[in-house]
Amino acid sequence: MKLIKDMHHLRLFLRLTAYYVVIAGVIWFAYAQVPDLSRHLPLGVVEHLLSEDDPTGLTGVEIHASSVTDEFGGVVWLIVAILGAVLLMVPVSWVYMAIRKTSKVDQSLVETMIILPVAVTGIVLIVHNSLALAFSLTGVVAGVRFRNTLKSSADSVFIFMSVGVGLAAGIGMLMIALIMTVIFNYVFLALWTWNYGYVEEAKTYMRLSKKEKSTDVDRGVFD
Repeated sequence: MKLIKDMHHLRLFLRLTAYYVVIAGVIWFAYAQVPDLSRHLPLGVVEHLLSEDDPTGLTGVEIHASSVTDEFGGVVWLIVAILGAVLLMVPVSWVYMAIRKTSKVDQSLVETMIILPVAVTGIVLIVHNSLALAFSLTGVVAGVRFRNTLKSSADSVFIFMSVGVGLAAGIGMLMIALIMTVIFNYVFLALWTWNYGYVEEAKTYMRLSKKEKSTDVDRGVFD
């Protein structure tokens, strides 16, 4: 099996698997102690989100924190949501650093992937039921000029994932964010392992092409 033969792929696979096993164990233990944990923390239940019926689309998204009734509980909920989003983006950053050649790794992109969900989570909580605030935020963003250019259009996929995790955390659905990141990371690992889509002389994102110099070693964070 190619995954076993390539130590770089195997290291990333084992690191991801160990990380998610620990997360799954913590969640299982927490639910064993508090069966209705999703009512107190932003873990979310997927069917609640899918069952929401709003034909007009104007009532906003419900924040799933039904048992948060005091300031302390609200602060704990917010801290768990933000830290959960950050922890879920850590393995995504591992995947990015592992599959990209050292010379093409963008440190600012790695840092953005980790920090962006924090901002998105807070923004979602602030504007989730206010159309006026949403339009105000649009105006503020439009007034800010972003001059940083991504080295590859594929890098934007990692930014979209970061935003998605922040959105899920902001509405109290960390379970959705967990599922998204797990599938995202393992799909990228599979694409990297089998070099999917490679053709001769094609531009490569995750691996060196055959025509590149052998001295230009493709090193990842786990090499």
